[in-house]
Amino acid sequence: MSFLQKQASESYLVGVLLAIAGGYLDVYTYVCRGGVFANAQTGNIVLLGINVADGNWEKLSGYTWPILAFMAGILVAELVKREFRHETVIHWRQIVLVLEFAVLWTIAFIPSGAHDEAVNVAVSFVCSMQVESFRTFHGSSAYATTMCTGNLRSATEQFFKYNVTKDKQAIKKSLQYYGIILFFIVGAIVGTVITRIFMEKSALVACVLLLVVFVIMFIPAGDGQRE
Repeated sequence: MSFLQKQASESYLVGVLLAIAGGYLDVYTYVCRGGVFANAQTGNIVLLGINVADGNWEKLSGYTWPILAFMAGILVAELVKREFRHETVIHWRQIVLVLEFAVLWTIAFIPSGAHDEAVNVAVSFVCSMQVESFRTFHGSSAYATTMCTGNLRSATEQFFKYNVTKDKQAIKKSLQYYGIILFFIVGAIVGTVITRIFMEKSALVACVLLLVVFVIMFIPAGDGQRE
């Protein structure tokens, strides 16, 4: 199956690019924005619990606000989908990408150490919009571009299914999921190197990835449905 067959926003290539961006942004906020995870809120929830147990009350807002921002991003993504899903000029998911691009471009010019808490809130917000908007490839296989736990579960489940049934579709799905995880790791590795060199400006690399995805989505969707 071609990368760009069917719905363009549900192509595997889009999933790969967004997974790279997801891993990259998690490293970005952790390395130069105060050790907070923008994508995986499980980590922030755990860190919140640790600081509550240790009585570090002054640190709680640094983890609480990104969690709340993540929730808000889900709501906004659903609102954008409801209001623009029948738009014919631009796909509603492209609107989400524009919002994410604008936020990341802005924070690239906010020095590391200055307003880091607000930056983490903003990144958590747009990352949650991304994960809510890009949830399947080819309309069937559910996945996530900003975290790996669900992808790891699905990959291993499909691998087990293949070993039991020899269903070629199962092994194909398994490899797709493992591929998304691999590219997330690639994003984290590249993000670590670039962020340590360019610090806050390294957010511009994620902007480039989003721009590529935005352009890809103008490619005709073939026989897929516009969702």
